[in-house]
Amino acid sequence: MPDTVQSVPDTQRAQARRAAEAGQLSAAQAAYAALLQASPDDVEALNFLAVLALSEGRHVRARELLEHALAVEPGDAPTRKNLGLALLHSGDPERARYVLQPAVDELPNYYVARLYLGVALERMGQQRQAVTEYLRALTAAHSEGQWRDAAGTPAGLRPVVAHAAEVVRSGYPALLRAVLAPLRERHGAAAMARVEKCLAGYLGEISVQSDHPDQKATFLYFPDLPAMPFLPRELFPWYAEMEASTDAIRDELLAVLEADAQLVPFLGEPPPGMKSSYLDGRGDITPQWDGLFFHRHGLRHDANCDRCPRTAAALDAAPTVHIRGHAPESLFSVLGAGSHILPHTGVTNTRVVTHLPLLVPGECALRVVDQRHEWQEGRCITFDDTFEHEAWNHSDRTRVILLFDVWNPYLSEVEQVAITELVAAIGDLKGDQL
Repeated sequence: MPDTVQSVPDTQRAQARRAAEAGQLSAAQAAYAALLQASPDDVEALNFLAVLALSEGRHVRARELLEHALAVEPGDAPTRKNLGLALLHSGDPERARYVLQPAVDELPNYYVARLYLGVALERMGQQRQAVTEYLRALTAAHSEGQWRDAAGTPAGLRPVVAHAAEVVRSGYPALLRAVLAPLRERHGAAAMARVEKCLAGYLGEISVQSDHPDQKATFLYFPDLPAMPFLPRELFPWYAEMEASTDAIRDELLAVLEADAQLVPFLGEPPPGMKSSYLDGRGDITPQWDGLFFHRHGLRHDANCDRCPRTAAALDAAPTVHIRGHAPESLFSVLGAGSHILPHTGVTNTRVVTHLPLLVPGECALRVVDQRHEWQEGRCITFDDTFEHEAWNHSDRTRVILLFDVWNPYLSEVEQVAITELVAAIGDLKGDQL
């Protein structure tokens, strides 16, 4: 008998889902209503009937059903999204914000819930926060191929998505320019001219691009800097101190490798059954490009720095870029035997990449545009990775360099500060990393 009773809701749920998938709303409504009568706390039934009530303008009933569902499962994000919408329809944006915020905190890419959160904030008069949430919602949706045009946007969402896009178009540039305003007042328009031009290019207001066909910044191009694939040594007086630490840094590297430290794939793990589009291997070799990170996305990896104190001290002495949530990036870059890092370009020319070679077998090289460089242990090089570049290890041994980012030396100190604040603000607004 218990088994028979237990099967009734399951049967009703299956019937309801089939009807809903077939677009038979009346049948689905009846089946979900029967399911709810048998199981009054069924969250799926509560949500379906609430969404149907919303579509029919029965906002109070929708809110009642969804408040019940939320009491049953407070952590259910779809329930929070639907209740947030019901509260907006009921004219209660403050409660809508309260309900929606935990959903996007738990699922940052839940872009429909974030869109409604933007609506709630806008109705509360919090325009800056609304622009931020709209931007994050649109960015997340676009990353999944959604909301790029009317065809990729559900009909019921099109007016809200279009409104959000317009709010972002009008509000986002003003927010970013407000970040730069104090620097403009303090240092004058001339000192900030290239930064303003950079921002206008980023926003698509003007065309800003390199005259060099092989230079392309995937995120932020800073105009009017010398187009130099490799930068001359005389621009980096700190090389001497870094190179003098080579033996000590190499000793720490060897200790790490001998201890079988857990290196991590530089590019992350590719999806199962797929290979990285950035890596290739010679013959049947599985390519490997791993790292022991000292900093990543601006976060210091204390355990690795403590394990390699001389390396950490050398990095601290270099003019590395520090931007909240983004930089510095520093690591022992470990390229496995037979591995090839395929041609690609970097994110921004505001910073340049330095290599201190530590273990370099033969048949290893770096190509930047048409210039080939063979690493020499203990001798630093710096290049602008927004130029197309690739690297390979055709030997049967591991190649290791200390890799880190430093400021482009052709930026002024004021421009460095401006880029630091601008990129941090972009990250805050978009909710992502470079």
